[in-house]
Amino acid sequence: MHMLVGLGNPGTEYARNRHNIGFMAADEIVRRHSFAPWRSKFHGEISEGRLAGEKVLVLKPTTYMNESGRAIQAAMTFYKILPSDIVVLHDELDLAGGKLRVKRGGGHAGHNGLRSVHAHIGADYGRVRIGIGHPGDKSRVISHVLKDFSKEEDIWVTKLLDSIADNAGLLIDGDDGLFQTRVATDMAPPKPAKSDSDNPDSDNGSNQKGDA
Repeated sequence: MHMLVGLGNPGTEYARNRHNIGFMAADEIVRRHSFAPWRSKFHGEISEGRLAGEKVLVLKPTTYMNESGRAIQAAMTFYKILPSDIVVLHDELDLAGGKLRVKRGGGHAGHNGLRSVHAHIGADYGRVRIGIGHPGDKSRVISHVLKDFSKEEDIWVTKLLDSIADNAGLLIDGDDGLFQTRVATDMAPPKPAKSDSDNPDSDNGSNQKGDA
């Protein structure tokens, strides 16, 4: 069994915060793949379904961000899930909005949610780092992450969540590289249509000789 964990803070007042994009991703995966209805268990909300032919538990800890590890530890102990079969989806200040990276193992980089996860289950789990951008000043970080996405940001947020949900099975397969590539392709701006002037073979009259 595998587990996907979305990090965030419970409550309607936090629902659209940048800090809650992990919750948003979990919600979209459950919706897109017709998982079972959410139910309360393990200090969180859980839903079960299948991805890539495997049984998957999706968890949203309701302990608030800095105690996320308690919920994850409780669920993994009950289902006997290995840390290597857990992927945590969370916000990442050091990536621009709309960018994404997958990482297995390593440090928590000061993220309070990951700090708690490390304390409870160690570092040998995967994480999907979902970029929300940095406000540019350390003193503005808290207000930045606890503020709702703007209407302009909602455009790329919706597109990114769609892509994460569409390709979530690759995370279960362990194909992180292909997951990243497909999301990046989905998020790439459309290429501008080529005009005739961009085509060296087009007959625009430039190769015609003038009259003698």
